[in-house]
Amino acid sequence: MSCTTLSRRALNLLTTSSSSLHNLALRSSSTINVLGRDYPVDEQTNVSSHLLKHTDRSLHLRKHHPLQIVKQRIVENMQAKYLWNNRSPLFSHYDNISPVVTHDQNFDQLLVPGDHVSRQRQDNYFINKDLMLRAHMTCHDTDMIRSGLDCFLTTGDVYRRDTIDRTHYPVFHQMDCVRSFSPWELEEYSQDPKNFKAFADESTPTDASHQSCHTTEAVKIMEYSLKSTLIGLVQSLFGRCKYRWVEGSFPFTYPSFELEILYNDEWLEVLGCGILMQDILVKSAVPNRVGWAFGLGLERLAMAMFNVPDIRMFWSEDERFLKQFRVETFIVLSNSSPTAATPPGHVTSPFGSLPTLWRTISTTLSGTRYRAILWRI
Repeated sequence: MSCTTLSRRALNLLTTSSSSLHNLALRSSSTINVLGRDYPVDEQTNVSSHLLKHTDRSLHLRKHHPLQIVKQRIVENMQAKYLWNNRSPLFSHYDNISPVVTHDQNFDQLLVPGDHVSRQRQDNYFINKDLMLRAHMTCHDTDMIRSGLDCFLTTGDVYRRDTIDRTHYPVFHQMDCVRSFSPWELEEYSQDPKNFKAFADESTPTDASHQSCHTTEAVKIMEYSLKSTLIGLVQSLFGRCKYRWVEGSFPFTYPSFELEILYNDEWLEVLGCGILMQDILVKSAVPNRVGWAFGLGLERLAMAMFNVPDIRMFWSEDERFLKQFRVETFIVLSNSSPTAATPPGHVTSPFGSLPTLWRTISTTLSGTRYRAILWRI
């Protein structure tokens, strides 16, 4: 057996032992601390001290970080394009919400069935039997709607247990968006406003393609609003690109869709969306409104926009990576091709796995001693 193989096995054993010690330390303590607050632990607790170190990193709030750049681009697009009559932004934005939520917020309020695979302990990070680290930003939608908001964006870090590789990491960042309408707002887009109805009654023909409580016309209006909004958003990020809609399946929307773009000759899923389940709006105390929602991952967009080859690089403190994004403005270059998206505006430069070392080097040329300062090795 080679020395290299022995070294790798030793490293794996050390890493496994270290992780086990972290978890053992948490179980032996009566509380864990998340963002400065202590929470009691119990048999449901499965977060590690290593994972908890990510909760205060807030990469989406760090100026010039690639995730912050993508987030800000989306917010600026939505707030500049959609305005109230007084020219103020239609969509408000919230990006500093605590990741600690109840199981009810993360699952029950979003109509996630009790036996749904997403509820499994092996897929989530539970603080205790009542609290957890959110698995998606959608978990805040009902609270936001109940507070009186009709159009809003939320951004934050989310946590899902996953195998770490080039495209997967147990902590990533999501942006969620909701827009709701009153029947009178939808009526303005109807071809027959006088006879328009947003909600079905006994005389309304049933249609399995949407929720039975909605009329077909109302769903068509909302679907057009949703898809036109998202096509405009994606084109603001990737320029002219070929896209397609794929049927999706989410517990909290129906009908549901996924938007894919042709990127580097392959179809890339960029977001999921759909018409909000009416029961969610009922639970949020606005039973007379209808709405749509979408959610997207900032890492997936940033990896495509900036040609970042590994999702773990976003957590790096290496200046050779971070300094590439320290410019005041990133200009997205529109694609010349209307059929395919190509990496727009910026390409992340590769760098070695070892940190940069700076050394002072002296040399002698033709009998004269010269000193070269700060040669990079």
